[in-house]
Amino acid sequence: MSEKSYLIEDVDPMELLGVNNQNLKLLQTQFSKLKIVSRGQELTILGDDQEINHFEHKLDQMIDHIRKFGKLHANYLEELVKGEDILNGNELTADNDVLVFGPNGKIVKARTPNQRKMRDYVEGNDIVFAIGPAGTGKTYTAVALAVRALKDKEIKRIILARPAVEAGENLGFLPGDLKEKIDPYLRPLYDALEDMIPAEKLKYYMENRIIEIAPMAFMRGRTLDNAFVILDEAQNATDLQLKMFLTRMGPNAKFIITGDLTQIDLPRKGQSGLTKAIKILEHVTGIKIAYLSFEDVVRHRLVKDIIKAYDKLEKDHPNQD
Repeated sequence: MSEKSYLIEDVDPMELLGVNNQNLKLLQTQFSKLKIVSRGQELTILGDDQEINHFEHKLDQMIDHIRKFGKLHANYLEELVKGEDILNGNELTADNDVLVFGPNGKIVKARTPNQRKMRDYVEGNDIVFAIGPAGTGKTYTAVALAVRALKDKEIKRIILARPAVEAGENLGFLPGDLKEKIDPYLRPLYDALEDMIPAEKLKYYMENRIIEIAPMAFMRGRTLDNAFVILDEAQNATDLQLKMFLTRMGPNAKFIITGDLTQIDLPRKGQSGLTKAIKILEHVTGIKIAYLSFEDVVRHRLVKDIIKAYDKLEKDHPNQD
C-alpha cells in the first residue's frame, strides 16, 4: 500500500471538494479501496498506486473544469463519477454519447439506448421520427443534434416549429401580439437552446435568423434548405399540415419530427396526421422511426411510474376518457 499527498492549487478547495466534502465523497464511491483524508488544501491518499493515479487524474480534470468555467458543474461531476474521462473541449477520451457542451460546462448527451438510436438514425438518414411519451428526451436530444450540426458547420441554420394548438386555451383571448400569444407554446424549445448555447450567442443567432422558432403554419410555401429542422409535438398536426411540413424539405436538410401519440390536443384524436405518417413512411429509404418508452424517461423517477399507471389504465379501459 502506498501513501501520497495531493495539494489543491489555483482553485478554491470548497468548490472542488464541495460543502462538507460532498463532491469528494461522491467521487470516492468510484474508488472504494482508497482511503482519503482531507485537510484544508491537502489530500492524503492511501491505496494501490494505479488506483491513486486514476483518482488524481479525476481530480486534475475537476480542477481544469473549475479553471475554465469558474465552478464545478454538477452535471460534469455526475458524468465523471460514472467513470467517463471527459476533456474540457469538444473531444472525449471515453464517451461518444456527448452531443454538445453547453454554457458553464454543462454536458448534453444521449443518455439512453433509444436516444442513442435517434443520434445514429440522424447521422445516416435525412428524416427521423422520434415517437414516445413525455420526459423521454425526444425534443431535448433533437435540439442537441441540431446545435451540434450547426457548430460543426454541417448546416447554416436551425428551424424549430410546433403546431399552435389551443390546448385548453383560446389564443384570441390571450393578451399581447401574435409572438406573445405563441411564445408559451414554443417555450420548451427556448429552454433546450438556453441549456446548450451561451445567452449572448443565442441572442445573436435569433436576431440573425440563424436559429428560428416559429409556429408550424409559418412553414407553408417555404423551401427549407441548408437547415436542421425540428417539428415538435407533431401529434397535434393534422394529416394535411404534416404533409405540408414534410414537403418543405430542401436538398441539404435534416428533419426530426417528435411526437407523443398519447397526448393529442386536437378536438378529435383521429385528426392527428402523425399516426398515418409513420405508417406510410416507415419503409421509405432515408426515413427512420425511433420509438422511445418509459424506460427512456430522464425526468424525475416518478414520471416513469406515472406513464406506466396511465398506460395500464388505457389498456384496461381503452375507451374511457
